[in-house]
Amino acid sequence: MNRSTARRSAAALLAASLVALGATACNTGGSSVSTEAKKPASGAPASAGGAKPAAAAPAKVGDTIALKGFEKTTTADVTVVKVVDNAEGEDEFSKPGDGKRFVAVQFRIKATGKAYSDAPANSAKLLDAQGQSFTTSLFDTKAGQGFSGSVNIAPGESGLGFLTFEVPKDAALDKVQFTLDSGMADQTGQWKLA
Repeated sequence: MNRSTARRSAAALLAASLVALGATACNTGGSSVSTEAKKPASGAPASAGGAKPAAAAPAKVGDTIALKGFEKTTTADVTVVKVVDNAEGEDEFSKPGDGKRFVAVQFRIKATGKAYSDAPANSAKLLDAQGQSFTTSLFDTKAGQGFSGSVNIAPGESGLGFLTFEVPKDAALDKVQFTLDSGMADQTGQWKLA
């Protein structure tokens, strides 16, 4: 093996090692989807007799899911407050494409750890019954105040806003998802729509 071939082999081995090391460093334990709604604080007694608790029903509109980001201090309680199907565009320029419709989903985000500073539009997806996912649209609707751009929510405070999705007219809505850290965190909250 000549010197240039040996250098290229060493460089390739070094590059592969760095990629593997980077992937390991970014992996915080694997991805998960949480469908369990946060339980309201109550004084109800625990089940007696060691009975197994009933399986939790999937979170639905109105439920809150506690989500975690990459850092331990990046946490938020996220609630899907309302879904407006066939939402009307905000103005004459806000129209869905041919064969499509707007769906507006209202989220409440409460910063439970450090301040929430992110763009909620990067964090949400809408899924249809076929499993196809749709990202947010740039348009706002008359459903209500939208989350525009980046938002900053102080610890303990909440933000409320709609995100708009453009979906095919015949799409049967099934679930909506929200993931902290602009959709990049390992944990995703998921709410059943029907």
